[in-house]
Amino acid sequence: MSVINSKDTICALATAPGGALGIIRVSGPDAFAAVSSVCSVRCECVAANTVHYTHITDGTEVIDEAMVTVFRAPHSYTGEDSVEISCHGSRYILNKVLELLMQNGCRMATPGEYTMRAYLNGKLDLSQAEAVADLIASTNRVTHHLAMSQLRGGISSQLATLREQLLKLTSLLELELDFSDHEDLEFADRTELQQLANTINHHITQLAHSFETGQALKQGIPVAIVGKTNVGKSTLLNRLLNDERAIVSDIHGTTRDTIEDVMDIRGVQFRFIDTAGIRQTEDQVEQIGIQRTYQAIEKARIVLWLIDEHPIETEIHQIIKHAQGRPLIIVWNKSDLGNIHNFPSPIPNSQLIEISAKYGTNIPALEQAIYEAADIPTLTDTDVIITNARHYDSLIRAQQNLSRVINGLTIDTSGDLLSEDLRLVLSDLTEITGKGQITPTEVLGNIFQNFCVGK
Repeated sequence: MSVINSKDTICALATAPGGALGIIRVSGPDAFAAVSSVCSVRCECVAANTVHYTHITDGTEVIDEAMVTVFRAPHSYTGEDSVEISCHGSRYILNKVLELLMQNGCRMATPGEYTMRAYLNGKLDLSQAEAVADLIASTNRVTHHLAMSQLRGGISSQLATLREQLLKLTSLLELELDFSDHEDLEFADRTELQQLANTINHHITQLAHSFETGQALKQGIPVAIVGKTNVGKSTLLNRLLNDERAIVSDIHGTTRDTIEDVMDIRGVQFRFIDTAGIRQTEDQVEQIGIQRTYQAIEKARIVLWLIDEHPIETEIHQIIKHAQGRPLIIVWNKSDLGNIHNFPSPIPNSQLIEISAKYGTNIPALEQAIYEAADIPTLTDTDVIITNARHYDSLIRAQQNLSRVINGLTIDTSGDLLSEDLRLVLSDLTEITGKGQITPTEVLGNIFQNFCVGK
């Protein structure tokens, strides 16, 4: 997408086709003139943020009755003069209006161009622009909250704090470099620099570590449903999803590969993975499926271990081995058969719940246990959780470069080398928002404003 084209006036359908209404968005320097040419509203003469009834016409024939909303720069989504035309949702009407606009100086917007213009015009930074896509794709309460937090500038605010700390650290180093030959000047010693660097590193590490949680919340928290054959795993999956998603049969080994689907529990998306039954078998295909069961356990955040009788020691050993401390919910199925017994071998980090997958008995209690096992953090408007792989990659690189700074301070590396590594840290963080590079003038101003450079 060429920046040169950002001065064109663009138009596009802003709503999905097929509805009762459709909105066409026009943005750019000639937006008012283009819209005024196809309707009776003189957009350049009306007040900003006002809505007007009008007829869309091709000069001889009325195409539609519509509502026109006018936004004046810079108070619009793109920061440009913009107009939104609300028409009836007929494909013919919408295509005809777009055709008329293009005949009067507009061109069709390319994918993402409105948000790109918002970024270029300072309405959004890169992280906020990416949050727009996440907001559109959000499917539950938590993903909506994460996207809204990022759109409101949650990540940008955290990075602004880091930038201020980096500015202070950079200024201290520059002060050391520029005035180190003056004995009568006071500047920070290496201990203070190292403490500040460690503070910044701790902040970056916290953000990077939140990525695992962010990905789980965004993609769905993986829950593996495991157990021996014919214990009711596929029945439980179907019960949880309220859909016949998996094949249920009395034949042992019916499920030979993992089956995945998602459901929402209290506003959080969980990704359930039905697996092949664990048993001794000579069937090579089934053996592959059982190996994938163990892999699913190792990749899951929560393990549902279905049993309908006391498991043999081999099964217990394999489950504990592959679960490796993950929350383990032991689900004693087929309670309708009256075969419930206390589990005689307590397993750390586990709990026991009795259900009937066939009849739905105690399923709400199981869902509650799954939600609690996920240990979802209580999210506030100020919490920042990284969900974007690009942001995570930048944070990891910043962490690596900052580690060199910390090591360099420990072994008394020269300030010019440390300054270069600090610039790399800042560059890595700047990639996340596309803004925030520290300039030499800003460093100099910070030195004289905040530090004592003479007695």
